[in-house]
Amino acid sequence: MSLTAAQLRDLSGAIADRIYIQIAGWHLYLGDAKLAQPLAEELAGFLNQGAAAAVRSALERLQVPVAGGSSRFPLARLIPPGQLMDLEEILEPFCSDTGKTPLATDACN
Repeated sequence: MSLTAAQLRDLSGAIADRIYIQIAGWHLYLGDAKLAQPLAEELAGFLNQGAAAAVRSALERLQVPVAGGSSRFPLARLIPPGQLMDLEEILEPFCSDTGKTPLATDACN
């Protein structure tokens, strides 16, 4: 399953102002860090795995350059654990074929 361009923009927008990385108590939202779009694109490739697995796979694969690019870390190492559930919640509607919010009985997982 793949996302349309509009669905990808919607997913990126939902991620941009809700999901953040946390460093030394500071929250940097992925939209401000220019990571929302790359994460949305990475997530789109794992939708067939369900929301929880897609989140974990995408966060491990997306490498974030730090210190001017001298080091790279998986995004999974920078996102607080509580944000994983928020990201899964954002992703769940995109796991259905229509892109609409699935019913409680239609879980992606």
